Amino acid sequence: MREILGRRLQRLRDRFQSLRPDRVQSGSTSSLLEAALTCATTFQWPVLPGVGRSGTDGARCACPDPDCAVPGAHPFDPGLLAASTDPRMVAWWWTNRPTAPVLMATGGSAPCAVSLPAGAAARALVRLDAQGMRLGPVVATPTRWALLVAPYSLERLGELLYAKDHVPSSLRFHGEGGYLLLPPSAASSGGQVRWQREPRPVPPRPADPKSPGARASQASATELWLPDVEAVVDALVEASSGAPGGGSRLAY
Repeated sequence: MREILGRRLQRLRDRFQSLRPDRVQSGSTSSLLEAALTCATTFQWPVLPGVGRSGTDGARCACPDPDCAVPGAHPFDPGLLAASTDPRMVAWWWTNRPTAPVLMATGGSAPCAVSLPAGAAARALVRLDAQGMRLGPVVATPTRWALLVAPYSLERLGELLYAKDHVPSSLRFHGEGGYLLLPPSAASSGGQVRWQREPRPVPPRPADPKSPGARASQASATELWLPDVEAVVDALVEASSGAPGGGSRLAY
């Protein structure tokens, strides 16, 4: 099954390059397609293209808001609800918009995330590593890092935060109805989004011979380790509390 999926993905990539040979010469544009297809098919994360930057002024967002807080790095057309794991849809989007940033719709069956200023996040990771905490993927921009966590509901998150004496404004939660900018997209604050810690597959579990559907399910998507939000939130709150005032900026 994995070999079949791999061949299908390669055919989509080849078709993408043949459709737009004049626009897919740089490694950055082809890597965006590669990343979007990997997220959608290998990890089963619903993705969609971000709005991107203005063609006339690369410093401004392509959306109608002249004061956009996250230029280029948010959904617009299509909207967030269009996020998909269908490789044909993903290939079509990036065929037409090869430089579009890659966005993941968070929540539901997809990962959620907690983001905080980069310096505070680096300190939090040191603390969590010292505790022996097993972490999942970490997305980094020049200004903020985001730790991917297992899906949580808004009700569950509300109960968790209600028990805290203080939650810094620089700490943000990307849950149901939210989104996260993924590598190798351009960051809205300049620079590029990267993996501080790359997604690492969980070793496959032996299939139950009495459950014929289990093997096919595991073969269709790569399982990734994601910690629960409860396991990391204390360290993130503490690290964010000491972040400089500028750390509460919205820019990713």
